[in-house]
Amino acid sequence: MHIDKFGQHILNETDLCDFFLQDPNKSISNALVETLIEFDEELNLEKVPSLEQYSVLNISIEEYDKCNQESWFMPREYKELDIAKWVLDQCSNEEELQRAGDELLKFNDRDMLDLLRYLKYLVDTMRKNNIVWGVGRGSSIASFVLYLIGIHRINSLHYQLSINEFLK
Repeated sequence: MHIDKFGQHILNETDLCDFFLQDPNKSISNALVETLIEFDEELNLEKVPSLEQYSVLNISIEEYDKCNQESWFMPREYKELDIAKWVLDQCSNEEELQRAGDELLKFNDRDMLDLLRYLKYLVDTMRKNNIVWGVGRGSSIASFVLYLIGIHRINSLHYQLSINEFLK
């Protein structure tokens, strides 16, 4: 198996055999294969998922990411959410409004507002289903917007963390 520059796993026949030997019940419906495999006509093909042949994509990683963002599962209410307004509504004073506004501009400049909508949906879903997630780590804790959404529990304003530590 090898991985292309987009992070897609590409399997060959040996990889597929190993995969089935390790766990015959595991799904490979999203697998990409180097070459399509011819199956013996006597096999019960209803149990064999259709496989997609890998083809080299002639687009940039940024274009690939944008295409995948458009296919994220997210309910319509989140896709249509004015995330900037929602974030600003969570602020309780002028300092918070200023910081959130500055960060939102940076997220917007990087075309990342859909990501913020998705993260809001993810956090709401985890809360609704009582799923525990981390308190925050790495450079993400420098984002006050991510704190307001609930991705982490570190108030970057309290610790005077610069957003530039996150969005380098």
